[in-house]
Amino acid sequence: MTQLHPVIAEVTAAIADRSTELRAQFMRRADRYKSDEPRRKKLSCANYAHVVAASTDTDKLQQALDAVPNIGIVTSYNDMLSAHQPYHDYPEKIRAFARKFGATTQVAGGVPAMCDGVTQGRPGMELSLFSRDVIAMSTAISLSHDAFDAALMLGICDKIVPGLVIGALSFAHLPIIFVPSGPMSSGLPNPEKAKIRTMYALGQVGRDKLLEAEMASYHAAGTCTFYGTANSNQMLMEMMGLHVPGAAFVSPGTGLRDALTNAAVERAAKTAENSKNPKRMADVIDVRAIVNGVIGLLATGGSTNHALHLPAMARAAGYILTLEDMDKLSSVVPLLARVYPNGAGDVNHFHAAGGIGFVIRELLSAGLLHGDVTTIWGEGMEDYTREPYLQDGVLTWRDSPEKSLDETILRGVASPFSPEGGLREIKGNIGRAVAKVSAVKPEHQVVEGPCVVFDDQDDFLAAFKAKELPQGDFVCVVRFQGPKANGMPELHSLTPGLSSILDAGRKVALVSDGRMSGASGKVPAVIHLVPEAMDGGPIAKLRNGDLLRVDCEKGTIDYLGDAAEFAQRANALQPEEADGVGRELFAHMRRSVGPADAGGAVFW
Repeated sequence: MTQLHPVIAEVTAAIADRSTELRAQFMRRADRYKSDEPRRKKLSCANYAHVVAASTDTDKLQQALDAVPNIGIVTSYNDMLSAHQPYHDYPEKIRAFARKFGATTQVAGGVPAMCDGVTQGRPGMELSLFSRDVIAMSTAISLSHDAFDAALMLGICDKIVPGLVIGALSFAHLPIIFVPSGPMSSGLPNPEKAKIRTMYALGQVGRDKLLEAEMASYHAAGTCTFYGTANSNQMLMEMMGLHVPGAAFVSPGTGLRDALTNAAVERAAKTAENSKNPKRMADVIDVRAIVNGVIGLLATGGSTNHALHLPAMARAAGYILTLEDMDKLSSVVPLLARVYPNGAGDVNHFHAAGGIGFVIRELLSAGLLHGDVTTIWGEGMEDYTREPYLQDGVLTWRDSPEKSLDETILRGVASPFSPEGGLREIKGNIGRAVAKVSAVKPEHQVVEGPCVVFDDQDDFLAAFKAKELPQGDFVCVVRFQGPKANGMPELHSLTPGLSSILDAGRKVALVSDGRMSGASGKVPAVIHLVPEAMDGGPIAKLRNGDLLRVDCEKGTIDYLGDAAEFAQRANALQPEEADGVGRELFAHMRRSVGPADAGGAVFW
């Protein structure tokens, strides 16, 4: 086995050391709830009668037997979201699969699944980040009946998978497997879609052309095909050993997709808590799995949203993961993939070129990934270097391609797109933030100029349309967008306008205590800034015309004026708290949420 890179070993050890007591508490809880007999046997007769009241007579007889595992299903199904619509018939499919393996299944509960693509620029987006923590709590409620020997998590998109992970980790005494449903087929090429969005922002095409392009892009059941948060989630579940190997990017409605779901059910049955070889989630998600997740994010140029989600997931598993950890890992993990918005190809093209199996094998061969981990499938990451296929209708695996089948999308460690990963910690006298630089050209990574300050993205859009922005280089500051201010909505509506300014030959950067979409791209964006404006961070003191320097190469952001005068300034007035569209129901979460660099969670 190739020796682990010393920086990866150092970061892993540092996380483990600072988290010693926290992880010990987590493991004590997992051990306390461990059981060698079916959990339902601990229920009173009346309790148990409620569990099986609606089951068939056959399932009732099965569930009464000690050796039969009962598998709980937590589903995020709804038929408005393309990624989750395929889950409609999964419970019945899973039930039929389980019976073949001597197991029973029950839908333990459902979790909400909202779409950031639908709520972009709308009030509902202010509920989005907190939906992750609601999903975690919904997962806990679903499994709280304590009637299951294993569980399957059905979820795909932005906050759903991180929420399911956080919730499931409260039941880490159980074996838990994540079951994806796959991406839709490729539609309108992403560069063409981006071009039409920019043309619409400039008033060069009408809404009819924009809608036509969007409908041609998002056109069928399955995950959106750009490499945003949803598909980054699926990569993470492979990297962290929570999927059946190779399950992430197989399209819905195919025989291979059904076979992979079948394999997940079989694995849950064979590794259930009351089986001969139980495989608890607590033993799968350790510090090495967390670090592998970060490495996967860096190597593939994944979503900046995971700078929020990974620390929150790590904390649920008893680990403290910092932006500094991610930055150190980024310095040694090469960028092996360019998938839109980092490149022209989508996840289907990435998968066809060699996909996650190729990435994992390349990282292992260079000592850039922990190979000695426990996964839901077995021991070690070697299983995840292979790709699934059907041979005469039977699911099997083969080695992923030795070489990338398309080097414009996927490369090996010998010739990466960049020697460093795509995520960087940014620090300076304005605060601490994160930036994704994998899609930002080198000539755009340093921006110095006056700032233009907005307290709402709609104010920027109005100034852009009215041609009231500076004609030279500038820094766009959008503040009061952090978790405490308004729930930290994505600011993706800024992207077309800022991109058009960049395309016109000027330099522009975004600085915000808010977050961007998982599709954030070519504009340098310094986001998740802490302390946020609502906490009295320096961003609240900025005024139009203040000179700022954003340097993504060095990882710095600085106010270049008189420091003493700046310190004496009063903070900008906080905007009125918005309500309506459910936002008033989340006021208590805004008051209790933690900072963005710790995951923006309400639990810790």
